Amino acid sequence: MIDPGLEGKVAIVTGANHGIGAAVAQALAAQGVAVLIHYLRLPAEGIGRHAAHAAGADAVVQAIRTAGGRAEALEADLADPATVPSLFDRAEAAFGPVEILVNNAAHWEPDTFLPEPAQREQLWPSGSLPPVTAESHDRSFAVNSRAVALLMAEFAHRHIARGARWGRIVNVSTGGSPGFPGEVSYGASKHALESYSRAAAAELGRHGITVNVVSPGPIQTGWIAPELEERIREEAPLGRVGRPEDVADVVVFLASEQARWLTGQLLHAGGGHRMW
Repeated sequence: MIDPGLEGKVAIVTGANHGIGAAVAQALAAQGVAVLIHYLRLPAEGIGRHAAHAAGADAVVQAIRTAGGRAEALEADLADPATVPSLFDRAEAAFGPVEILVNNAAHWEPDTFLPEPAQREQLWPSGSLPPVTAESHDRSFAVNSRAVALLMAEFAHRHIARGARWGRIVNVSTGGSPGFPGEVSYGASKHALESYSRAAAAELGRHGITVNVVSPGPIQTGWIAPELEERIREEAPLGRVGRPEDVADVVVFLASEQARWLTGQLLHAGGGHRMW
């Protein structure tokens, strides 16, 4: 049996009240990791949202504890920079120094460069999308790139200050990061996350910290309609839509001892949806 060497480690997982984040928290806890679950409840109504976005983290915490693991939760808005040190303070008070950071939380909203008539003609015949604005840009970048950068900086500061020699950062991106029509600010903010990740890998490696990126393909977290799921299933090399657990297992691998020689890498966890 492969031992990932994670027993007794402490992790922060952001955006972990549902979907991929919840699966990551549970998968790490199953390996003996104590997990601080960050989350932010959002209204269920709105484009791309459903009931899970409005849920708290109690169910995830309880599932981990029922299975014999350790978990606490903290609700906070990552758009507020003051949230960053408070997450680490809470994790340290509950479990001890944080050794694994998984940046999964994301702000998503559609926006486009196209005026509405062109949208109807080119991309969205059944509806319209809001235009790119300073506000749509800033909302995406505040959570998807700035918060990630600040969280990595806080992780590194505390790690180096205590003289630690083992650390893991895993950042969750998107397959649309090179350019995302219809979700232009979201895609660009995730591209920035990938750049921050490579820079962090180069700077922090000598302190024993690896930094890697997971880029999920189509993952069913409630947003994929049945007709789209069927089309994905027909086109996917592995014949199905992804599940949150598929991404969670990749995150656990990147946190494990087996991935000790991987840093600055992007792994596309998409069942062959994209091949490099």
